[in-house]
Amino acid sequence: MPAPEGPADPVVIDARIGDHADRTRFVVEFSDPVKFHIFTLASPDRLVIDMPEVLWRLKGPSAPSGTGAVRSYRYGLFRPGNSRFVIDLNRPVKTGEPMILPPQDGYGYRLVLDLFPTTQAAFEQTAGWPADLRAREQAAAELASLPPEMAPAPQSSTPVSGPEPSRKVVVIDPGHGGIDSGTIGVTGLQEKDVVLDQGKRLAKVLRARGYTVYLTRTTDVFIPLYSRAPFARRHHADLFVSLHADSNPNPSVQGASIYTLSERGSDKEAAALAQKENQSDIIAGIDLSGDNSSVASILIDMTQRDTMNHSSRFAQTLVHQLSGVTDVLAREPHRSANFVVLRAPDVPAVLVELGYLSNDGDCRQMATSVWRNRVAGALADAVERQLAPAMATAPGGGVE
Repeated sequence: MPAPEGPADPVVIDARIGDHADRTRFVVEFSDPVKFHIFTLASPDRLVIDMPEVLWRLKGPSAPSGTGAVRSYRYGLFRPGNSRFVIDLNRPVKTGEPMILPPQDGYGYRLVLDLFPTTQAAFEQTAGWPADLRAREQAAAELASLPPEMAPAPQSSTPVSGPEPSRKVVVIDPGHGGIDSGTIGVTGLQEKDVVLDQGKRLAKVLRARGYTVYLTRTTDVFIPLYSRAPFARRHHADLFVSLHADSNPNPSVQGASIYTLSERGSDKEAAALAQKENQSDIIAGIDLSGDNSSVASILIDMTQRDTMNHSSRFAQTLVHQLSGVTDVLAREPHRSANFVVLRAPDVPAVLVELGYLSNDGDCRQMATSVWRNRVAGALADAVERQLAPAMATAPGGGVE
């Protein structure tokens, strides 16, 4: 007999914001009772509602007015078993005692949280992770920073078959995920969804060609930046490919681009992009200011320089292959900057911006299976030219 199913996860039904003369009220409605950790983080000022994993069924939650304490908020899966809201603040607040209201008048269980004005000094004095949650995050960071021979390989993202000595290993890193949606396109398309689907398509092509492939995530879950490059090292990757989709204030800017690691950005735009991407952990509500795994400056030795040279050659191949199936950025499609996610010292690594979700044409084509299949084939062709030049195939061999 099949095992009985466990209880379903609680459902988040709605979220509402009310601005009043003396406070801002944040209300979250649930289908079932939920236990919470509520705390604040500084630099930037945020409020975090941490909870067990839930199902998100919000339909157009109310947007902040812009005049109250709440500037914006996001929600999603932070890690398996753990969901959260992260609320960006316009000004420092003091949280009132949370109220849990039982179901009444057609509403479910409601968490009611009042945010009162306070001083910046008072806010910073109480801001910080609860001790138990901080210990959990520090343990995860320490595990991610262990050298490959000491760290156990994660149990998720297992390849179709075990790696063989003769097989090359490729790690695909779909950017963002879970609570961190990344860029939102002009049509509402979310970066985290585009790159996850693209990563799975690329993995399918590469596995069909005989490569061992791992993905840093296979579901809509947040993966801290500090764990992505070590993931590639633990799996002894020959290549690391991080997938993203870009945005630009100028909606006419379009086309794919490739980034590799450097101590300084190749230009101001590349440096700005790296700074934005390196904020993903903060966006998700991580505060590990004492941890050096994700914020330390790069110390480039001869090994790292050799790796960077391989990365640059791979980036040039990617530009060539992608230009056969999609538009590439007209000006300098290969750029470099200080991306946290590319800092594995011994694994050639690139960050691929598939196009601009802020551009209507790019955004609409990125939503189609035809385009994604062509791009998956072109990316796989570039991998083959880098790892097995004699076996390289013609551009465009995608997913059927």
